[in-house]
Amino acid sequence: MSGQQLTKGRLLAGGGAAALLLMAILASCASTPPENREDVCAIFMEKRGWYHATMQSFEKWGVPVHVQMAIIYQESRFEPRARPPRKRFLGFIPTTRPTTAYGYAQVKDATWEWYQSKTGHHGADRDDFADAVDFIGWYGRYSHSHLGISKWDAYNQYLAYHEGHGGYKKKRYAEKPWLLAVARKVEANAKRYSRQLAVCREELERRRYWFWPF
Repeated sequence: MSGQQLTKGRLLAGGGAAALLLMAILASCASTPPENREDVCAIFMEKRGWYHATMQSFEKWGVPVHVQMAIIYQESRFEPRARPPRKRFLGFIPTTRPTTAYGYAQVKDATWEWYQSKTGHHGADRDDFADAVDFIGWYGRYSHSHLGISKWDAYNQYLAYHEGHGGYKKKRYAEKPWLLAVARKVEANAKRYSRQLAVCREELERRRYWFWPF
């Protein structure tokens, strides 16, 4: 069960109109992307539970917060229900989507099922932020243990994330100049987020448990 689901359970147990109102506020906050996606401090100040979730993933898997956030920025721009755009027939008629990628981390069905099976986290949802960052941390640790990629190396972590471990091992990314450029953007965003976190981390740590899970 996700942190959001546990929160809902506690609120329902408390009963009352105030609890129902708070549930509505939580649902609204969880379903909308942050206003300022370029500033990780602003993101965490707006989405109070997100810093706690990314730190839990870091403490569990070792992939730093700024790398997690840079990957999500690239994959979905923090849209919880993001999907690849549909293909177009005759240039304007929408048809099928190119992949089953979905959610904050844009994970395909088969990959998500693999994660659920390996971690036992069968109730995980791709549109739940805490579950998405846990997946990124788990995947990054796998990339480190099987491919030797540093958990702090946003550039190569993203290449392995995009191409899959088999594709990375075969260096398929070398044939895709556009992907190398995207990986550099992820690296640059991770560095920017890291600099920003250095300024606000102390405040975020103070707020981490005071406001969790809100």
